[in-house]
This record gives sequence, structure tokens and C-alpha cells, in this order.
Amino acid sequence: MKFLDQCKVYLRSGAGGGGAVSFRREKFIPHGGPDGGDGGKGGDVWIEAAPGLNTLIDYRYQQHFRAETGGHGMGRNRHGANGKDVVLKVPVGTEVLDEDKETLIADLNEPGERIQLLRGGNGGFGNAYFKGPVNQAPRHANPGQPYEERAVWLRLKLIADVGLVGLPNAGKSTFLAAASAAKPKIADYPFTTLTPNLGVVDLSTNERFVLADIPGLIEGASEGAGLGTRFLGHVERTAVLLHLVDATQDDVSVAWLTIAEELKAYGEGLADKPQILALNKVDALDPEIRAAKAAELEEASGVKPRLISGVSGEGVTELLREAFGEVRKARQEEAAAAQPDEPEGWTP
Repeated sequence: MKFLDQCKVYLRSGAGGGGAVSFRREKFIPHGGPDGGDGGKGGDVWIEAAPGLNTLIDYRYQQHFRAETGGHGMGRNRHGANGKDVVLKVPVGTEVLDEDKETLIADLNEPGERIQLLRGGNGGFGNAYFKGPVNQAPRHANPGQPYEERAVWLRLKLIADVGLVGLPNAGKSTFLAAASAAKPKIADYPFTTLTPNLGVVDLSTNERFVLADIPGLIEGASEGAGLGTRFLGHVERTAVLLHLVDATQDDVSVAWLTIAEELKAYGEGLADKPQILALNKVDALDPEIRAAKAAELEEASGVKPRLISGVSGEGVTELLREAFGEVRKARQEEAAAAQPDEPEGWTP
């Protein structure tokens, strides 16, 4: 299935049906009076986070959505039928943005969350509504309220606990394959990963989290170089970032600095997230070169890097457990923030 994480859709609710002008005409009832029914309500436009979806590809082939117009009122006090609603099913983690792509309308980060985007117009009153002792034969009815319409952007930000960042060919896909049951494309050339990949890391019964691998960044990505920062939004929701540096390249300090600068330039708090620095592919180095590379990277970053290898599995489990510790800490903070403040006890 093709991955699509951003699209524009055009929405229109249903207009309300018009009220009817009608009079009762039956034998032996010379003054039947008005009996025009009301019009039906137009359909609403809703958006719902549906579990099981992981792409917006459905909206690649259909961008216009219109709710049904309400039925018109009829004689004998018959009410017009209400128009059918339109429900847009999107993956969990989808943001709804206004046409300017900046104003946030809704953030659907819970399964089953449902939000009304447009409201259908109310139906008009029939002439039976206006009858009274003064005006006993009204010959007018209300038209239905008009529809609403707008264009919105849908942007998917995958729900993941840990995000992998690094230069192209840093071994992120190999690490994802070693840490989870995911099977991303792996090759010996850069930009192998063109779309984000998700994998579930299952360390034990109570130690489980989602790991996200995004396409590699290069210098100038924040200005659009390479794949740019298009996919960095998928790690905005993560609790911790795993920064992988290729140990086989000439200058590991420059590799670390390049990604650090791009995260800072992107903004959205990515540079402030907890990060775990890891020197990958150490199985290809001699012990002396491995120590020298680790010392060089520690001097540049100020953090002691973890030595791992996605191929041999060295240090992978220890790194994942450290990442899960950060995830657990973030979950505890979210749970504490979600609990309402206890009311203070009564004092005389």
C-alpha cells in the first residue's frame, strides 16, 4: 500500500430542506387549514480516527466530500427526510489543518475520536408552523438554511514512542529489523528508506513500545535538500529519539553535528527531546578504531555514545531497554498530568 501522509480535501455539508406551503383539501372539510410540513436537516461532515489505518491513501483518489441535502417538507404535515452525514475515516494521529496549513482545527490522537467539521443547515418551517388566530391561512414557508463548505489539510503524524534519526545509510532500517518484527527495505546505498516504517519492540510482557524509522536527513534538509524534513513530523509525538551514527564513516563528529543542526532548524521541540546517541556498525571496526571513534563522538557531543551493531545484535537489547525507560517516564508524566487535581479538604 502506498504511503501518503498529507492531502487536501474539500468538504461541504448538506443544505436544509425547504418548508412546504400546503392546505388540507378533503371532502366535507371546507376549512382544512394549512398543513405544510417542515424541511429536513442537511447532513453534517464528521472526521473520525479509525484504528487499523496507517495512511491517507484513500484521499489520493477522492478529494471532494458532500453531505446529503435535507428533503423538502410536504403536505399533510409530512416532514422532509434528514440528509445523510459524511464521515471521513482517518488514521490515529491525523491533524486537521485549515487551508493556510498552519491553523490547527483538530488533532485526532485517540482511537474512535470523532469531531464535527461542518454542520448541516436546518430545515425550513412549513406554513403550518405559522398558523395562528390572526393569520389562519399563511401562504409562506421558510427555505432551508444554506450549507457550509471549506477546504482542509489532513496531515498524518504516526503514533510512535521512539524515533530513529540519522544520516542516510546510518543503519536505521537494519536496527529496526533487528529490534522488531518489521521488515523494512535494506540495501547498501543511501536513501533506501523513502517512507516511514513502524515496528513494535517487544522486550517482555510489560515492556513494549512502537519504534519509528524515518528517511535519512542530510545537510540542508530543513531547506528542502534531499527528502527534506517532510517526514520529521512523524517523530514529533515520540518520547525519545535514537540518534544513530555510522561508525564506518570518516568523521563521526560531523555526522552527529549535521543531524543536531537539522533537528534544531526544524523546531517543534525535536531538539529538546531526550536523545540517546549510539555508534552503529561497530562490528566492522577493530577495537582500537572503535575506541577512537567513540572518543571522537563523545568529545563532539558531550555524551558517551552506546556501541551497537544492528547486524550482530551487539548492544541492541541494552539500548532498547534504555529507550523504554524514557518511554515509561513519559507515560507516567502524561498519566499524572491527566489526573484531575484533588480538591482541598474542608476547613472551617
